[in-house]
Amino acid sequence: MSRFKAVVFDWAGTMIDFGSFAPMGVFVKAFEEFGIAATIAQARGPMGKPKRDHIRDMMNDPGIAAQWIDKYGNAPSDADVDKVYEIFVPMNESVVADYADLVPGAADMIEILRAKGLKIGSTTGYTRSIMENVLPRAAEQGYIPDNLVCSDDLPEGRPGPLGMYKCFLDLVAYPPSAVIKVDDTEPGIAEGVAAGCVTVGLALSGNYAGKTPEELEALSEAEVDVLRQHATEKLKMAGADFVIDTVADLPALIEKLDAG
Repeated sequence: MSRFKAVVFDWAGTMIDFGSFAPMGVFVKAFEEFGIAATIAQARGPMGKPKRDHIRDMMNDPGIAAQWIDKYGNAPSDADVDKVYEIFVPMNESVVADYADLVPGAADMIEILRAKGLKIGSTTGYTRSIMENVLPRAAEQGYIPDNLVCSDDLPEGRPGPLGMYKCFLDLVAYPPSAVIKVDDTEPGIAEGVAAGCVTVGLALSGNYAGKTPEELEALSEAEVDVLRQHATEKLKMAGADFVIDTVADLPALIEKLDAG
């Protein structure tokens, strides 16, 4: 038995969608609908936040804000955020299932954790309507978490702790120190920190590396390590207690923590 009672996982870049590609491309396309050219880097910047907040952050980017002012004659307003969000959500709903393959080793990892008696929770920056397209694909691959907290389920999302509080209730798992939060982004790690959980960041499967498994394999170990160190720095700054490459490495970390 483990000293932990539950592990709460993020979705894109953590359990599915290695490299976190589904939302990134849709953000760029959504802004294109309004005649605004957003870069991949600008789209990746706020990743992990609830999607409306993500769009707000992108609109606060000086380059995007300047384009908006030039085209529409005013700085992006909350009403403008809503307009882009209304375009984004159905776009993301239509493509997200195409990016819902489990991260290599994820299914085996879940079996190992369940064998230890751990409950499996999940939170996400996706809306409930987007996740409705993901859940069946995940289930086909053997991943059915014990709960799901979406960005629009609660009055406030990441980086606040409410999503994790809901997990404590759903999973009947407490104190917070007995719950591990696993995520590939700063807002997702901050969510776990705010709730008092042990936090584990993912360096290579998520947003900061932004590579497919095949792209990583084509790189030298030195090149991979540059990506690993960049992601680790970001995640540690957000408060991650530990950083591993992917969720496949989690059972070994938990064994180490239980032994220590």
